[in-house]
Amino acid sequence: MPQFYILHSKSINKFYIGHTADPMEERLRKHNSNHDGFTGKANDWEIVYTEIFQDKLEAYAREREVKKWKSRKRMEALIKSKH
Repeated sequence: MPQFYILHSKSINKFYIGHTADPMEERLRKHNSNHDGFTGKANDWEIVYTEIFQDKLEAYAREREVKKWKSRKRMEALIKSKH
């Protein structure tokens, strides 16, 4: 099932927002591997939030919606709401 997700790295204190149709464990493994790109800056990414969708377009739409917030506080409130 496609998912929208938020990752957090303690070492750089940053969040990453994304979506995937791959299993989350595999996607997280790729983020934590040595590669170019934003998540390649750290290898301690943890999944802190997920939402499951019926199709990839809905998951991508949710990713775009949250990225448009441009607000760390709002994202942290979203993450807290799931716990």
